[in-house]
Amino acid sequence: MLLLLFLQLNVEVLRKMQIKVTAPASIHTIVPLPTSKSISNRVLIINALGNGEYFPENLSDCDDTQVMIHSLNEKGETLDIKAAGTAMRFLTAYLSITSGTKVITGTQRMQQRPIRILVDALRSLGADIEYAGNEGFPPLRITGKQLSGKKISLQGNVSSQYISALLMIGPMLPQGLTLHLEGEIVSRPYIHLTLQLMKDFGAEADWFAENEICVKPSPYRSIPFVVESDWSAASYWYQITALSKEAEVCLTGLFPKSYQGDSAVAALFEQLGVQTVYEKNGVVLKKTAEMVDYMEYDFVNQPDLAQTFVVTCALSGIPFRFMGLQSLKIKETDRIAALIKELGKLGYSIKEENNSVLFWNGERTEADNCPVIDTYEDHRMAMAFAPACLVRPEIRINEPGVVSKSYPHYWEHLQQAGFTLAEVR
Repeated sequence: MLLLLFLQLNVEVLRKMQIKVTAPASIHTIVPLPTSKSISNRVLIINALGNGEYFPENLSDCDDTQVMIHSLNEKGETLDIKAAGTAMRFLTAYLSITSGTKVITGTQRMQQRPIRILVDALRSLGADIEYAGNEGFPPLRITGKQLSGKKISLQGNVSSQYISALLMIGPMLPQGLTLHLEGEIVSRPYIHLTLQLMKDFGAEADWFAENEICVKPSPYRSIPFVVESDWSAASYWYQITALSKEAEVCLTGLFPKSYQGDSAVAALFEQLGVQTVYEKNGVVLKKTAEMVDYMEYDFVNQPDLAQTFVVTCALSGIPFRFMGLQSLKIKETDRIAALIKELGKLGYSIKEENNSVLFWNGERTEADNCPVIDTYEDHRMAMAFAPACLVRPEIRINEPGVVSKSYPHYWEHLQQAGFTLAEVR
């Protein structure tokens, strides 16, 4: 079935499908990237807390952002955020200071993702939060109230979304908020992103010391805000360029001075033969012949890029050692286990170490005759593996509709770039 018909199906149908992806001989395309989910969801919370007259422009049309918009406007008692982890964390903090009682729940997988650390932190500030199911996990019953606490200590290696959720409500607390982070701080760029956006909207918040952030009690102000394109989404086009024999890809809405930590993808892909040329309305990716023989990197600050680089390096025959992957085990799926299993289908023997390291020394095993990639309800598994068709005659992807979580038009953009997509019956 051609993609034109494929795109007309609803998401639930797409999630049950299997598609075959075949690559073109060369790629020359312009891609209107989705806007940043990370920025969109933070700005929505900040804007709601500020009761502003302006509404953010150019918001992401992905599932996670649409869920956030719906939840912020929902009048009923129950909020179903589906698989949106960002929404679960941010809304838990937001609801704790917003009048009324709400139950926030999600998919079966969401109800298996831990949230105790955030709940305990909010309770220490005086929040009224109960577990409506299993202790330590969603769903949660939250009754909003004015919080009295002002200081929290957390381990710095927890999810940055817990930290961002707490920081964003800081200006609304009567005494503000001082957040002390103990030990190694992971995903620091996402914390910087949150602080920068808060300051854009008038908050007084910044690092007071190496491991301490202070937020003063001052209300947000309303400003017009336009969301920039998503560097995480751009990573798949860097991957496509790297794996292609010939490619030139223009990505709109990306700029060198970005708030997003995943903008590091541009410098990292230089090692894999992709040059980034910045132009007025975005960037142009060009294929070069300069690729490293071995790649090593600590992804502690860019965990969402890990799948892209693991798959790209394996398919390019470049041994690697990637550290700082501890947060991958509690994402939409256990991404470490998923990468090992699915790359095994393609004949690559990837190893794990200490639940935080993935490495490959070039060892190959027998590949499946007709490998089918499972996506595990994880959008990034689908998008990181689809470009494998540039190295293999084709690749098959189960449940391709998962991309709607962050990049709803991914398959459409692949087709516009010359890829062929067909349903496998």
